[in-house]
Amino acid sequence: MDTSTQPRSAGVPGLLGAARHAWLRHPGWSLAAKGAVAATLAWFAGTLAPAPLSQYPYYAPLGAVVAATGTVVRSIRHSVQSVAAVLAGAFIARAVDLLPVPDVVKLALVVGLALLCVGARVFGDQGPWVAMAAVFVLIIGDGNPHEYVAAYAGLILVGASIGIGINLLFPPLPLTPSERALDRLRDGLVEQLEALADWLENEGPLEPEEWERRRRRLIPVIESARAAVARSREASRANRRLQRNRDRVAAQVRRSAALQTAAEAVDEIVRLLVDWESSGRDDLALGRRLRPAFAATLRHLAAALHSADAPSVARLDRSLHELRDVVRDTQRSSEQDHFVAGALIVTLKRAADALDQ
Repeated sequence: MDTSTQPRSAGVPGLLGAARHAWLRHPGWSLAAKGAVAATLAWFAGTLAPAPLSQYPYYAPLGAVVAATGTVVRSIRHSVQSVAAVLAGAFIARAVDLLPVPDVVKLALVVGLALLCVGARVFGDQGPWVAMAAVFVLIIGDGNPHEYVAAYAGLILVGASIGIGINLLFPPLPLTPSERALDRLRDGLVEQLEALADWLENEGPLEPEEWERRRRRLIPVIESARAAVARSREASRANRRLQRNRDRVAAQVRRSAALQTAAEAVDEIVRLLVDWESSGRDDLALGRRLRPAFAATLRHLAAALHSADAPSVARLDRSLHELRDVVRDTQRSSEQDHFVAGALIVTLKRAADALDQ
């Protein structure tokens, strides 16, 4: 039996799976494909439209790109805002054009008034359309302004409708990029906790400058994860793919909330330790007696963040109970109150509870 084709045929599913995985990891590819298809269809729609619309078919792809390059809800909102912005710009241009002033003054007035409207909340991100439409209507549409405005706004609306249709058929649901952003946040928190535990076990007082640099490096990771999950939640609205991915979306929202709480807890822990384990203080938060116990609990928190399973969270809870006992015993045998140690335990407990949801 000839088996020369078996490796090739066996590799097809693997190649398809790899291609699908790469497609999911890079949502920009699907965005570009949808935008290209929507713009092409809008162009043909513009050329087939009745006069005077067919004289300006290039405006239709603009509306299509605006609508096809976002979530379903956002594409509808952007489409309405862009058409409203175009009409506002056209109104400004026509009103100024009626004034008995030189053309250069008209241009200055149109641009100035349009730019005042760019930041209006009603237009959202589509505010720049006001200025662009105002200048186009004043300069290009001077010969037949009513016809030009109708074509401009009408084709933008036609293109936007096509873009919305493409989005409804192939709605974006960027869960894989969101999960990667959450993975980066988890890894950053684990690294920070491990470094902090190492410092408590092996080093002297915490250096404020060093830990401030570490905090700053983590801030963009936290913001990126928060923004990625927000995009996924927005994309799930009016999305026909949600039914198949409802559990995954819900799990991602829960994981995001837990990691955000953990990030806040880690930040608070670092702040407290930098302030109360610094050189020159007589009333240290931990001191040599409590540092090893706190370092162990920090490692258990890092392990729970990394694995996110029930056994690791249970080990974290046991470590917290042991830490409480160590702090109580230390407090009985010393004259210090260890209020900061208690605050650290409360903060660690908040992170543990978030992971146990």
